[in-house]
Amino acid sequence: MSKQFAVIGNPIEQSRSPELHHAFAEKTGIALQYSKRLAPLDGFQHSVQSFFDQGGSGMNVTVPFKEQAYNISSVLTERARIAGAVNTLWMENGQLHGDNTDGQGLVYAIQALGWNLDQTDILIIGAGGATRGVIYPLVQAGAKKIVIANRTLSRAEQLIADLKDAVPGAELIACGLDQLNGQFDIVINATSASLSGDALVLPDTLQFQHAYEMAYGKPSSFLDQAKARGVAHSEGFGMLVGQAIESFSIWNGIKPELKDFL
Repeated sequence: MSKQFAVIGNPIEQSRSPELHHAFAEKTGIALQYSKRLAPLDGFQHSVQSFFDQGGSGMNVTVPFKEQAYNISSVLTERARIAGAVNTLWMENGQLHGDNTDGQGLVYAIQALGWNLDQTDILIIGAGGATRGVIYPLVQAGAKKIVIANRTLSRAEQLIADLKDAVPGAELIACGLDQLNGQFDIVINATSASLSGDALVLPDTLQFQHAYEMAYGKPSSFLDQAKARGVAHSEGFGMLVGQAIESFSIWNGIKPELKDFL
């Protein structure tokens, strides 16, 4: 009998998780069914409970429920605890386990591009949940300094205050968007600028070798500027596939190769 998996969110129609997990299953020879579940905004916990009560094996969580998934998880992985959000759920010994695979998905995507992460200086633009979720995995992968730039400087400073003890091996620095300068190995756009259509202006005083846009499938002024500079660049589809691979691996004990699905 096929194992049952699902992705839960509101809205949910846009999710590409079913096609990814079915592709992984076909590649690895694992029998599974993966569906989309629309949860009422006030009915997330009940939806999760009913899924597992009916024999579900694992569940991915997308907006706007990642913080709620964190709150209802009985056992959290270290990276989920640091991220303050959960996108991967499973039941083990009667307890709901929660993990966050987004940051590891970004690491896989960057590595698949052939960009080195060891001893790197990284700039992340934006200080929201997406940034919080990737700092720990980036440091684990070798980043030595991460600068977080945000329009509201106090948000970046608060994020660093929250995370600095979790990544003692790395230097974390906050700055405002109007203070962008210096030289970096990789710049990551974790803002919603490409989704909202807002322009994100990178000053000439900011130098970088690689540019990664977390969003995908949308016009991006961030990537346009990287292209104009002749800098190696990528949009975020690889991160989407990478986080799905990490979830699939947690549930099924086998890790597909990211390059097979890009």
